[in-house]
Amino acid sequence: MKQKILFLAANPTGTTPLALDEECRQITEKIRAAAHRDSLELITRWAVRPEDLLQHLNEHRPHVVHFSGHGTATEEIVLLDKDKNPKTVPAPALKQLFATLKDNIRVVVLNACFSKQQASAITEVVDCAIGMNKAIGDDAAIAFAAAFYQAIGFGRSVKVAFESGKSALMLEGIPEEETPELICRTGVDPAAIVLVESDLAQRNPK
Repeated sequence: MKQKILFLAANPTGTTPLALDEECRQITEKIRAAAHRDSLELITRWAVRPEDLLQHLNEHRPHVVHFSGHGTATEEIVLLDKDKNPKTVPAPALKQLFATLKDNIRVVVLNACFSKQQASAITEVVDCAIGMNKAIGDDAAIAFAAAFYQAIGFGRSVKVAFESGKSALMLEGIPEEETPELICRTGVDPAAIVLVESDLAQRNPK
């Protein structure tokens, strides 16, 4: 069974333009070049509104949910309203969403500024989430995400994929490697979560 990655993007009118298309392009390239590319399916949805979250989770039942866009200093993610203006979503609303429709979801990536609190709330109901503990630049967000999914596509664990993302920032000379944080539900070991098993792991099961 393919592991579905649902990429949700939002860049409302009046907010700083973000290179969300470049982030998606680089993630796509890394997955296509990975050893287990046939085991991953990247689903992209753009200009996401709050009501779209229910539709997309119900429709696709993803294993990974990736949000790319803005976060506020008050730790809310920013989607669009019907007029394409900013619409904030607080942490309790996201937690309730994932508690209701978590299905196959193992990991949530909030690639947005000030999203650590959201990630913490989500891990009360989902195994792992990645959030940003402060503002993050476009280049850092893109490099981190690309390396994260590259590692996932090569059969690495969520823990190794997260550390790979941080390594990518350091290799590129982007001094933001301490901004992403991996948060896990109590009792969950991210080193044990592997979305696509490598051939070696299948031949030598633990």
